[in-house]
Parts: sequence; C-alpha cells; structure tokens
Amino acid sequence: MKNQRLRALTLVYLAVLVACVATLVVRGDFGFGRNPWQNLARTLSDFSHPSFVDAWFGPERLEFTADDGRVLRVENRRLVERDYLAGIAGATWTTFVIGTLGSAIAALLALPLGFLAARNARAPRWLASPARALLNGLRAIHTLVFGLVFVGIVGLGPMAGILAIAAHSLGTYGKLYSEAIENADAALFESGLALGFTPWQVLGQAMRRGFYPQFASIHLYVWEFNVRDSTVLGLIGAGGLGLLVSEAVSLFQWGRLATLLIVLVALVVAMDRLSALVRNRVLRAPGVRYRA
Repeated sequence: MKNQRLRALTLVYLAVLVACVATLVVRGDFGFGRNPWQNLARTLSDFSHPSFVDAWFGPERLEFTADDGRVLRVENRRLVERDYLAGIAGATWTTFVIGTLGSAIAALLALPLGFLAARNARAPRWLASPARALLNGLRAIHTLVFGLVFVGIVGLGPMAGILAIAAHSLGTYGKLYSEAIENADAALFESGLALGFTPWQVLGQAMRRGFYPQFASIHLYVWEFNVRDSTVLGLIGAGGLGLLVSEAVSLFQWGRLATLLIVLVALVVAMDRLSALVRNRVLRAPGVRYRA
C-alpha cells in the first residue's frame, strides 16, 4: 500500500512537471534566447578575471581615452581595486550583522509561539490556532517582500534588513521549535503537569534538560541560511554585499561581480563550517556527526 501511494505521488509530480513545461512552450517562453553559446562563452571570459587580481597585478597607469585619442583620465588600477576590496570587507560585515541580529531576534520571539503551536503542549485553542496561523503566514511571505515593506517604514539601511530577516525567520523558528517539542517524549509533559507545574514551567525545565541542544542546532541552521539570505536584501537598499552586487550588475562590471561572488561563497562556507564545528563539539549526540 505504501509503495502504491509513493508511485501515485511520483506520477502526480511528473504530471505537474509536464504541465509546467507545457505552459512555457505554449507561451513561447521555453528557450534560451539568441546565440546562447556565444553569450555563455563571453560571460565565462568576463568572469575568468576577477577584479581582486588587479589589486596586485593590475596596471599602475591605466589610460581612458576618447574616440579621437584624447586621454580623459588616468588611474592606478591597483590602488582603485585595493580601495574596492576595503569596501567589500565593510559590506561583508554589514551582511553578517543583518543575518545575525535578525536571526537572534526571531529565535527569541519564536520560543513562546513555538510552544503554543506544539500540539502536545496543550495550549488553549484560542491561543494555539492564532499562533499556528501567524507562524504559517510569516513563513509564507518571502524575506524580500518583508524587506520592501520595512524599507518603506524605516528607510534604507541595515535596520530594514534586520527586521525583514526577523519577520520571516520568526515563522521558520516557530515551526521548527514546535516540531521539536512535538517529537519530545510525551511522558516529560505528562509528569510535569501531573506534579502541578504549569505548561510554561514544564517548558522551562525541558529547555534546561533536553530541548536546548535541539533549539541551539535549529538556531545555527537558520542563522547560517539567514546570513546567505541577507545578501539578497542588499539589492533593495538594505546595504551589505547585495548593494555592491546590484551596482556591479548595473554597470556591467563582471570582474567585480566575480570577486563579490567569490566572497559570498567564502562567507557561506565559513558559516557552514562554523555551524558544523559547534554542533560536533558542543551539541552532538553520541554516535552522530555533522558534516560541513
């Protein structure tokens, strides 16, 4: 019976894929534009020379000339790119700040909501149902949409990004927290309630004895994702690496874009390894190992 349901689900999914492709074909959108291979080769050529290389090996006297041969300006490419790298360092820290503070705010605010949403916590329905609806609603709205809203409220800058990360992540944290509580040993709650403790007191005891490692692991996972996601918020004015990416794309500076992408990958890898290190050294259960 289980295999039959799995086959049926697979067939339904394949039908959805076929419908998606058919929609693109009917609309004439199923294509790759004109000269895709030439465009790909040109793009790869531009990306093969990241701008950070010029900080050490670029020309020290680069002349920009007009069509008639007049020299418009002269610049030391090495000094220009070194200044740009210093700007990238500041933007990287801003991106990290947005993801970190937004995650911390959401993680704290999600604790009571996650407990109310957990079915085995036995919260009153008039509290549990709105908590679940709120978590589902926040999780359904993309961080970028929240970013646009908060830019309109608090203006351009990192604070709009922090609030956007916090709003969306609140739903994610609350959902994961509630699932962790629901997967806990039911006897833990039963015994606590039988002894006369309130549900909140039971949660406090459970946090100290069993849930903290799970909640900390959840926080590390979402924090890692939010640092990566905060880059996108820079595209709408929240600052950080996303703002530099937007500028590079607008000015067709593919060498600088290549440098920014390398920094983004390095940042994500560093966060991933930090998360794995903490979970293995501090939060790891016996016989379990996390890989970066």
